[in-house]
Formats: sequence, structure tokens, C-alpha cells
Amino acid sequence: MALLEQDVYLGAGVHIGTRVKSGGMREYIYRTREDGLHVIDLKRLDERIAEVAKLLAGYEASKVFVVGGKSNAQRPVEKFCEATGFQALNGRFTPGRFTNPQRDDFVEPDLVIVTDPGVDRQAVQEASQLNIPIVALCDTNNSVRNVDVVIPTNNKGRKALALVYWLLAREYLKASNRISSDEEFTAVPEEYEA
Repeated sequence: MALLEQDVYLGAGVHIGTRVKSGGMREYIYRTREDGLHVIDLKRLDERIAEVAKLLAGYEASKVFVVGGKSNAQRPVEKFCEATGFQALNGRFTPGRFTNPQRDDFVEPDLVIVTDPGVDRQAVQEASQLNIPIVALCDTNNSVRNVDVVIPTNNKGRKALALVYWLLAREYLKASNRISSDEEFTAVPEEYEA
């Protein structure tokens, strides 16, 4: 059973990819439109969000870091972390954040979530060097190199980012037994919008 009605996904545009298709993203593409835009497979997105929620439930919230380098990712990441207890790393990810213990803002994550592996490549590179698992929201043009778990979605649109982070928060809270039903999660996707 799907986590959300297909109309909700379509309304937020999570299925709209780019005109570019990277090799690693081929399996997540449903079809290519006449205008050349690749369409992301909503069934795969839905399944992956459920899988990632269960995966995240196995980690201590204070050791999961969520990276959002682009401006339209910062509010969804912030709201997601408020709901889950994960740690937000918004704005520019400065080199050495995961690898240089001399830094004042040095952190040691057990798992890293990145909003866009292209924009957040420094975080991906450092987490990969340290063998820290990486979950990434990947659009059709993203390279999945060094990414352990792909969440196939439009990672550029503010409505799409809001919906994916909102849904992931809800499913994580259910998977970690902090809520028992969808109705207990009172936040709405619009609150997550940049």
C-alpha cells in the first residue's frame, strides 16, 4: 500500500526529474516525456521512503546528520530535524566538518542524509572517506557514486523537498514507535516549505 495518494506526490512535483539522466539513476526513471524531462518512478520513491524510515529507526537520533546546502532545502531540513531529533547541517558545508577533530564544530555522525549529492558533495566525500552510510535525495541528473541509499525524487523544487522530508519524518516516527498512526502526525507538508 502506498504511503500517500499518487495525486499528492504529483501535486508536489516529486516525479519531475531533469533532462539529464545519470547512469546510476536509470533504474528509478519511469519514462521520458516528449519535452525530454525524465519522470521518476513514484512506486520506487514510495518504497524507498518506507525502507529509509525503518533504517533510520535503528540509529540514535543525535548521531544522524542532515545536510542541506541549497537555500530551498534549509527549511525542510530544519523542520525534519525538529520532528525527528536529527541534527541539521544547513548552509555551506565547510571542509573538515566530519574529518578534522581540531575544528570547534567537528561532528562524528553514524549516518548522513544529504539533500543533493551534487550540491552537498563535500559532505558525501567526507562521510564516504570515513565509511559513514549516506542516504541521498537524488534527482535524475545526480551521480550516485558513494551514496549507499538513494531516495529518487525531484530534489530541486521546494514543494517536492517539503513533501519528501515531511513524509520521511512521519514514517520515521512510526517506524521508531513514537507515533502509532498517520493521524498522530499533525504537521502538514506546507510547514516544511521554504
